[in-house]
Amino acid sequence: MDRAQQLSEFLKTRRARLLPEDLGAGSFGGRRQVPGLRREELALLAGVSVDYYTRLEQGRARNVSPDILDAVAGALRLDADERTHLHNLAKPPSARKRPARPQNVGPEMSQALQALTTVPAYIIGRRLDILAWNDLARTLIADFSALPVAERNMARLVFLDDATRDLYPDWETKARDTVSNLRLDAGRHPADPRLATLVGELSLGSADFRRLWADHNVRGKTRGRKRFNHPQLGELALDYVAMRAPDDPDMTMMIYSAPPGSEAVTTLQLLAGLTTPPVPETANAPAESAL
Repeated sequence: MDRAQQLSEFLKTRRARLLPEDLGAGSFGGRRQVPGLRREELALLAGVSVDYYTRLEQGRARNVSPDILDAVAGALRLDADERTHLHNLAKPPSARKRPARPQNVGPEMSQALQALTTVPAYIIGRRLDILAWNDLARTLIADFSALPVAERNMARLVFLDDATRDLYPDWETKARDTVSNLRLDAGRHPADPRLATLVGELSLGSADFRRLWADHNVRGKTRGRKRFNHPQLGELALDYVAMRAPDDPDMTMMIYSAPPGSEAVTTLQLLAGLTTPPVPETANAPAESAL
């Protein structure tokens, strides 16, 4: 994926969402033919010249200092994830590295995952690949062990699998979060050919993905609540938390639990009764090493 183009489109979309009145910029007058701030208005707020900001937004600026990026981020009112994404996109090619060696779930992470016997949990890696899972996650979300290794990917499931679409009553929110996570990964690893291939496949296969990818929103995996519509047990709402691996910032364990006193507590117990043994030769195989 072209870094300069990603940077240009990200800055344009962030600028387009801002209104002068929201920034207390009452002096910015005149008729507007496009939404958001003009380049000269954004440059003024960031304390840089219009020419310099124009070159930055066009992806033509070289060796942009962190201070200038922070000033632009502040003017654009970027949150922490967006600010990190901006810095990643603006790095010169010489400072960028290809993705590290294939991800494998270590014994400690695997042991911790399998010790979670009463809640669904899975480990997700670069490109939103599903690297490992426990039985409850397999029963709740998808039978990962039955999928070809190349299809064990959350973005592929969300946008290309009808059963997964039906699983999420708030599918639009799930889809938006998925794309926002993938965008953040693209900023960290712009030279990843498998990521570029994945984005291409999703763009060809899903109009919804194309629409959301064009928004250039970024958001990391943190915590929240997700609703599921299980085909056998019906709807349940679970809280989730993302726990990053200590030795790999691109590997995260997602853990879902039922709020105390909720009906979901009983539903999770029923879900445990639906679990069946995984397919021995593929269950919990490292998703990347087999490709």
